[in-house]
Amino acid sequence: MLAVGVVWLIPFVWVIWTAFRPKDAGMNSFLTWQWTLEHFARVWEGAPFAQYYLNTLTIAGGVLAVQLFSLTLAAYAFARLRFFGRDVVFMLFLVQIMVPADVLIFSNYHVLKEFGLLDTKLGIMLPYFASAFGIFLLRQTFKQMPLELEEAAMVEGCSRIGILWRIFVPLSLPVYISFAVVSVSYQWNNFLWPLIVTNSVENRPLTVGLAMFAQSFETGAQWAEVSAATLLVVAPLLIGFLLFQRKFINSFMHSGIK
Repeated sequence: MLAVGVVWLIPFVWVIWTAFRPKDAGMNSFLTWQWTLEHFARVWEGAPFAQYYLNTLTIAGGVLAVQLFSLTLAAYAFARLRFFGRDVVFMLFLVQIMVPADVLIFSNYHVLKEFGLLDTKLGIMLPYFASAFGIFLLRQTFKQMPLELEEAAMVEGCSRIGILWRIFVPLSLPVYISFAVVSVSYQWNNFLWPLIVTNSVENRPLTVGLAMFAQSFETGAQWAEVSAATLLVVAPLLIGFLLFQRKFINSFMHSGIK
């Protein structure tokens, strides 16, 4: 595991080294104490990364908010309610996990075109409002909760929505955090679907903006600027994962997914 970690760390260290070093010093093997932030300033001025950040935060936050609402209701229904065809419907939800998202690009694009949602933030978010993985993860957590808690709440006159909001949601907070990390990281790194749907700076996320920035140089590869732009894109995601990694790992351990 340490060997694999070192191999994974090599390109990341190289990106940091190239981004903070002057161009002449960054491409040679000599160790000097020359550091600079000019590459980040040049990148920030050379492309509308502030707009890209705002677009990405809007997309990731909007998708997460709708997902948390939809998967909470669906997971509770599959875990605690009894209705005709429950297992069949749940299996149909699980099929979504087995279908690659790229297979649905053409059909999703056609639907957005019919609704006039091309080149909009809502068009980017719409295919991800439901998450079969999140429903499965939260359902496993809800099923492990003692039935006595729910029965005691019903005796006290609490409704189904009240039970869900007052008991199930607070006790499942680590799972919500772990799913939020997965959802936000996926939307933050999503590239192909936003590339196909968006055409304007006002709706383009960071990943597509980074690709456009890397291709904007007419001659040669400007490794220092590209490395600085890459750090601007991945730094918030890395910081967020480092802050919540303990809850992220513990939630998967306790939800039955090893």
